[in-house]
Amino acid sequence: MSAGFVVLPDVPGTQLSFDAYPFEAPRLIAHPSGRPWLVGRWEPDEIRQVATGPVRLVVIGFCPVTTGRLEELCRRIRTLTDVDTVVRALPGSFHVVSADGATTRVQGSVTGLRQVFHTRLGEVPIAADRADALAALTGAGIDRDALATRVVCGGMLPPPLSDRSVWAGVSTVAPDHCLLLEPGGRAREVRWWRAPEPELGLEAGAAALRAALITAVDGRRRDTGPLSADLSGGMDSTTLSFLAARHTPDLLTFRWAEAEAGNDDNHFATRAAEALPDAHHLIVAQDELPPIFTDPGALADTERPYLYPRTLARVRHTARLLAGHGSRSHLAGHGADELFGPAPGYLHRLARRHPLTTVRHLRGHRALSRWPLAAVAAELVRAGSPAQWWLTQAEQLTGPPPPRRVPALGWGLAPLRAPVWATDDAVAAAREALRATAEHAEPYAADRGQHQYLTALRITAPAYRQVSRLFGAAGVALHQPYLDDRVVEAALAVRLHERVTPWRYKPLLAESMRGLVPDVVLGRTTKGDFSADVRAGRQRNLSALLEVFADSVLAEMGLVSPGALREYLLTPHADISRDITTEKLLGCETWARAATSSLPRPLGKR
Repeated sequence: MSAGFVVLPDVPGTQLSFDAYPFEAPRLIAHPSGRPWLVGRWEPDEIRQVATGPVRLVVIGFCPVTTGRLEELCRRIRTLTDVDTVVRALPGSFHVVSADGATTRVQGSVTGLRQVFHTRLGEVPIAADRADALAALTGAGIDRDALATRVVCGGMLPPPLSDRSVWAGVSTVAPDHCLLLEPGGRAREVRWWRAPEPELGLEAGAAALRAALITAVDGRRRDTGPLSADLSGGMDSTTLSFLAARHTPDLLTFRWAEAEAGNDDNHFATRAAEALPDAHHLIVAQDELPPIFTDPGALADTERPYLYPRTLARVRHTARLLAGHGSRSHLAGHGADELFGPAPGYLHRLARRHPLTTVRHLRGHRALSRWPLAAVAAELVRAGSPAQWWLTQAEQLTGPPPPRRVPALGWGLAPLRAPVWATDDAVAAAREALRATAEHAEPYAADRGQHQYLTALRITAPAYRQVSRLFGAAGVALHQPYLDDRVVEAALAVRLHERVTPWRYKPLLAESMRGLVPDVVLGRTTKGDFSADVRAGRQRNLSALLEVFADSVLAEMGLVSPGALREYLLTPHADISRDITTEKLLGCETWARAATSSLPRPLGKR
């Protein structure tokens, strides 16, 4: 993934010295006038440029098409609106920057893996693929209210609030929108993408998904240097390994060994490895890995608070290890849980269209998860809207914990609750942000389940972008095929009650890989548990965690109560839910420390 780039309109006042840009040895693509258009850092194989007719177009990222094919598609373009057709025909995950005279259009991917941000440099609107790049150019400070909302609401904060930049004055373009930089200094966001209606049956949908995944993985074939892939034993990563082995039989597979005695990943990974006799299998023992929460004060990057700091040291260790074994590209299954896992909101619309099917599904879910009938029935008959969901979260933010085992059948993934260590000022800021969001809240799809899938993707995809940068710092390009736009669209096009059932684990992915991945993996009904890793790491690194928060920047900002936080960290607890909450706070703390000191320059230095 590129180290970052800035997009400038073709107007006077944008010709800054290269030293002003926060990139090491920046590259330049100019407007026809000679003024800078794109300035940043990217690898030569990450970019395609074409100019056919009145529109110039640049693709930045992973897009496995030749320049000739891109030129062929672009011959149909007469206006910037026509760019929609080209983008929908391209496989991969990428940014597209196009220009028609004095207007420039910028867009990212539909999941938010590749996002677009914008601000103003004096009177001129500018855009970038990194919020911190714009902050460095403009001297932006912290958006305290945005940071307070993250501190209070944690990792389950849904979009659009999760998209809100924590850099003051920097705006985020929604993944389904593009940004237009227009003459006269105007910046306008326009919706260009909508999720497909979930109308395909499982068989047809599986065939479409199979084709999309094969295209996605085949495009990652490397002409030079080894290709590596995760092989945890789970369906997600194992699928990618078998697809890659079709054209790279000497694939290098990788997995962390298990700490949990009840984790059966080893069994399935061993069976999968036996079916890949030409591959090389790298397994890292637990005692060779940095424990969870190692070096808790470390920073992922300055773009935004990182969602997964507990494994930050492990990810960096993994990337360096793979680089040491010669890997230059690595396949990971990020996004598959969000795309194929359960989204119980589908039951709400199903109950109105197919009540008998709903009864069967409900019986299955209740048997597996012990859902209370009365509470579930109440949720099924509840109408409501996204706006009402946000207002309810604001009202109940300091309320008692939500009841256990009641599924999320509304417009969110989980109720939001303020932690005990959040200050009154932080809670007030978060509550106001929730209420303001309600004023413009719209569903991402008519079906609540489809809305939940898109919500989950948009929460985690930006964090997976930061994971990509961690690998890139070690010289390894991280690829996440499940987050390719065409793969996402293929999955979203399948009827939800066939995509999710209480009787099968990830049935759509399993059906799509029938005959390509061993049945023993496709028939797996369990998921690896890593809570033992978390407990051991927390115990070993508790002193370091306490030290990080002993002089908390968030406390200095009035967002966290140090005494309540210390008591929270020292109180014994039976599960890892508190560790997850602590992890999200840690991401905010390390980011705030960097933001209140100075931006590291240059961004993306390798």
